[in-house]
Amino acid sequence: MSNVRVRRATIEDLAVLREIWISMRLPSDDLEKRLKEFQVAETGGEVVGAVGIQFSGQYALLHSEGYSDFSFADAARQLFWDRLQTLAANHGVFRIWTQENSPFWLRWGFQPANDDILERLPAQWRNNPAPWFTLELKNEDAVAEALESKFAGFMESEKQQTARVTGQAKTLKTIIIIAGFAVFALCMGFIVYLFMHGRISLLSGPSGR
Repeated sequence: MSNVRVRRATIEDLAVLREIWISMRLPSDDLEKRLKEFQVAETGGEVVGAVGIQFSGQYALLHSEGYSDFSFADAARQLFWDRLQTLAANHGVFRIWTQENSPFWLRWGFQPANDDILERLPAQWRNNPAPWFTLELKNEDAVAEALESKFAGFMESEKQQTARVTGQAKTLKTIIIIAGFAVFALCMGFIVYLFMHGRISLLSGPSGR
């Protein structure tokens, strides 16, 4: 195992991968277009195996496993599994799907998918009638409930915030109205004062002469 390493496939690996896919009776023409999905295992600079890992939302698909030298299969699978776990964590994956039925994968907890679980299988992966195996990494229902609860709490917080802002706006509006009336009253008082002052001057003028 110390002589095997795993890395992402590159265009330089395509010729070897095509040979592996053909030997495994996999659809090489289709897989060639999906090269970026593949991880390869190599030893001594030679690619000896590959597996595809595709993502769809919170799901991952392990597919199209193949080897040119099966003596490296178990070592490569262990490294593929480590890489898959890392990628799944980075993508926030809830569940891994596969149709690979090697005892190695089953030992890691993959179980046959029953009809209820199969309803969660993304539509783009349902074109193969072979049996499906699945491994739950996170409880989907629990996560959904937690997200729903968090969303409900967020909406309640937003509702309270909106009510608080609305209340503050109403208070500010009331203050502005009162201030407006006060300014209006002062202006009217000043006008009345000027008017009254003018009348007194007019009335007192003739009597003085």
